[in-house]
Amino acid sequence: MSWLFNLYETYESNIGRVGEVEMRNEREFTLLPVSHTTQNAHIEVLVTEEGTFHSARVIDKGDTSTLIPCTEKSASRAGSAIAPYPLHDKLSYVAGDFVTFGGKIKGEEPYETYIHELQNWAESPYAHPKVISIYRYLSKRALIHDLVNYNNTLVVDENNLLIDKWDNKYEGRYPVKPSIFGIIAGDQTSAFVRFNVYSPVSPLTAVWKDQEVYRSFVDYYKEKLGDEDYCYVTGEILPNTERHANKIRNSADKAKLISSNDTSGFTFRGRFVHSRDAASISYEASQKSHNALKWLINRQGKPIDDRVFIAWGNDSLYIPDPMEDSFALDPEVMPTVVLKSNTNQAWASEFGKALDGVKNQLTDGKGTLSQSDVNIMVLDSATTGRMAVLYFRNMDKDLYLDKITYWHMACAWLHRYRKDDQNDYVVFYGAPAPRDIAFAAHGPRAGDKVIKSLMERMLPCIIDGAKIPQDIISSVTNRASNPVALEVWEWEKTLSIACSLIKKHLSERQEEMELALDEHNDDRSYLFGRMLAVADVLERRALGEEKRATNAIRYMNAFSRHPERTWTTIQQAIQPYQTRLGREAMYWTKIIDEIGFRFKYEDFNNTPLSGKYLLGFYSQRHALYQSKKKDNSDENKENNN
Repeated sequence: MSWLFNLYETYESNIGRVGEVEMRNEREFTLLPVSHTTQNAHIEVLVTEEGTFHSARVIDKGDTSTLIPCTEKSASRAGSAIAPYPLHDKLSYVAGDFVTFGGKIKGEEPYETYIHELQNWAESPYAHPKVISIYRYLSKRALIHDLVNYNNTLVVDENNLLIDKWDNKYEGRYPVKPSIFGIIAGDQTSAFVRFNVYSPVSPLTAVWKDQEVYRSFVDYYKEKLGDEDYCYVTGEILPNTERHANKIRNSADKAKLISSNDTSGFTFRGRFVHSRDAASISYEASQKSHNALKWLINRQGKPIDDRVFIAWGNDSLYIPDPMEDSFALDPEVMPTVVLKSNTNQAWASEFGKALDGVKNQLTDGKGTLSQSDVNIMVLDSATTGRMAVLYFRNMDKDLYLDKITYWHMACAWLHRYRKDDQNDYVVFYGAPAPRDIAFAAHGPRAGDKVIKSLMERMLPCIIDGAKIPQDIISSVTNRASNPVALEVWEWEKTLSIACSLIKKHLSERQEEMELALDEHNDDRSYLFGRMLAVADVLERRALGEEKRATNAIRYMNAFSRHPERTWTTIQQAIQPYQTRLGREAMYWTKIIDEIGFRFKYEDFNNTPLSGKYLLGFYSQRHALYQSKKKDNSDENKENNN
């Protein structure tokens, strides 16, 4: 119950945001009130305060999401069961003349149940004037009649029956295709209708955005709840429920986290008599926990296929996201520190400042971290009806920030694949995001199932300090060792990510490796990588504007498996380029000789190289390019003088 309790606490901490509309990715969302859900509406009907029809419209696609009150039954209704929403609903429920216009129903008429329950609300002590106006209008049983006669909001055939689907044969009757068929997937009878109240004096707040209407239904419905029982979430005696919310990840999501409707299967048979014997959860706790989860997913969740990754604080919602890279933490700081000579030291200092800034956001106002915790959750569903919590951790904020800091420090490397807000590539130093690690391991065409599985496996490495699985490191290393099979940009990205993971792997073995070139490192793999980098830069220098791959890059895969034999081939292949460079080639040849001098005799052999050769390759190549930039800068200064 810990995840439910933490979600319940999050709702209570953010109670002031209930009904407050927010935007993300051009989509509106809100922290839902208790006993409310969201539904995509197709038609909006305005009624007057006196309860007469005013106007109607087909809703634009970007404005369909509607916050509506719901009961336990309606929130989980399925199939032919009659369970009306209390106010806004489908035509078959809200239209008293549904059958008159050709609507087909089985058994009891849904409208009768709907209008009876709406009447109870409208005549209760908690009734709101807008609800009373809507009830007065709908009790006249003329909704479809009014929609047909108002700008062809709904359309009928020659027999005055609702048209099921649009057909060209109706063009004589309706020269312009009615807009209802552009917004609805099925026939007109499945249209969902929302209601609003029109005032000639001043515009009124939309019913589905009016917090007074929210409170009206919440107070009314409290008296309708069932028997009280012990709540496993709050520890209090409260009205319990066996029906729990769906639409958790989006408005079309039917999967539930808590369900007990399989009385003929193996949900609780053989161990419990009733589902509540397994776990009793109050209606209020269930509503608040699920609504908080929906809100958090909309606000800061990361969906991959059907899997959702989410991290939050109980009261301070913003925390460093474990699924992001270092650049996302503070993009204003990261690009500047790579220009300094000692990159790792400079970045560590700036990163520490950025984390201090985060800690300041998580304080209780007295300069100390508040005692509430950090939560990390992963959700997914195997079927359309069942969802599971695949991963959940609740941690102290201090510990969480320490783990995040360690991850970003231990995996820090130089990357060039990120883009800024202007869609320009930027250089940043830090740890890659798990999603990018997944693509580096499996390629950009990997399916969502593969990507989300690897991302989930990386979470314990970030949150718990676990070791990175060796198969992930091997996969990324192997792809980085085969540049001819990849596009240049993809290989560069894979190479830098491989270096990040290898660096982290070595740090777990107490071997510290940094981006700065270590000229005193005598590890054979590191030395072979350095020689390969010099050969690459030498040939690239001689090629000038030519963009083809160098021999070092072409033979890189073979070199990683048979370094001594392949080096002989590469050395012979670069001789023409040494000749082309003339005296300048002496500089590069000297570096190769210095590296070769550091080899022990027995280490210069064909034993396959470890991942360290990629670190040596990257660091040596980076040092050579940095040196060239410095030489060009000094030369420009002399020319200007």
